[in-house]
Amino acid sequence: MDLSDAALLVSAGLAAGTVNAVAGGGSLITFPALIAIGLPPVSANVSNSVAVCPGYLASVAGSRKDLPDRRTLAKLVPTAAVGVVAGCVLLLATPSRAFELVVPFLVLGATAVLAFQDRLRRLVGHPTELSPRRRTLSVQLVVAVGAVYGGYFGAALGVMLVAGLALVTDETLARVSAIKNVLSAVVGLTTVVVFGLFGPMNWAAVAVIAPATLVGGYLGARLARRLPSAVLRAVIVIFGTTIGLILLYRALA
Repeated sequence: MDLSDAALLVSAGLAAGTVNAVAGGGSLITFPALIAIGLPPVSANVSNSVAVCPGYLASVAGSRKDLPDRRTLAKLVPTAAVGVVAGCVLLLATPSRAFELVVPFLVLGATAVLAFQDRLRRLVGHPTELSPRRRTLSVQLVVAVGAVYGGYFGAALGVMLVAGLALVTDETLARVSAIKNVLSAVVGLTTVVVFGLFGPMNWAAVAVIAPATLVGGYLGARLARRLPSAVLRAVIVIFGTTIGLILLYRALA
């Protein structure tokens, strides 16, 4: 890795950390950067999953004032941990082509859910109208599906989590974003363990990107707290749509 490669990775890490904290999808900045410096796709994906983890942790610190109580988070963390392990195993054990074709539609679908959240709530029912058991199961399902996806690929994980949680919980978007940051951190920490032990890691690339995502993640989380819900939703929808279309183009190219 020469100086220009390192500069590219630092810039990508700063941008990705900020984007992950605000909307999610920062991996679509760092993943291509890793490919650009010559890493094979699987190695780039594995290294990227580990490298962006510090940014998730910084996002949690930046959004800590919007976090729910610990009991609420304690119910979600185990589900996220189990789901991400399943996703990691899926990545390491199965061909990725089929999932590559599905991923763009998952991202676009999640973005559409967030964009048409109010209309969908009229169809499926507002969270306050659901029974406590059904509401709990819905939240757990959203977390589980998002964590499996995060363990397998991870790009636009934030978009998917925000869209799902905003549909099944009666919380402000800032609170949902803060919960998303915690779940993303769980996903990141778990991938560090699994991929660190079993994945084709490029530790030099990780060492360059990780500190940059730490700075970007904290700054992005602070920015997200100051954005009105309508503006934050618009940012996530626009970014999620762009990510989905980029992924679709790459899968079909």
